[in-house]
Amino acid sequence: MNKSNRNTLPLHKRNKSQATHLSEELKSKYNTRSFPIRKGDTVKVMRGEYAGVEGKITQILREFDRLNIEGVTREKIAGGTVPIKVHTSKVMITELNTDDKWRQKTLSRRETRGK
Repeated sequence: MNKSNRNTLPLHKRNKSQATHLSEELKSKYNTRSFPIRKGDTVKVMRGEYAGVEGKITQILREFDRLNIEGVTREKIAGGTVPIKVHTSKVMITELNTDDKWRQKTLSRRETRGK
């Protein structure tokens, strides 16, 4: 998929293209390399100024392919804090939020794939 096609996709179809790498233990457990991100997943920032920071996803900005993560903030001159938006390709999922049945079903299907 080229950049112009990806930028014109409706937001409800961008979910599949915003999949992120899983940690080594999750890769071996679920038998898959990447999985679509969701609010509540715990991720680790792998690149940039905040590399190594781990936190939960608080907001997903599908139109910009970016995430807001707990603990990734910047101080404003006036005194407040602002969340920094991190690109989805720069994070790795360390813990999955398995609250909904659809996600549990998908993970169990991938778990048994290839065994």
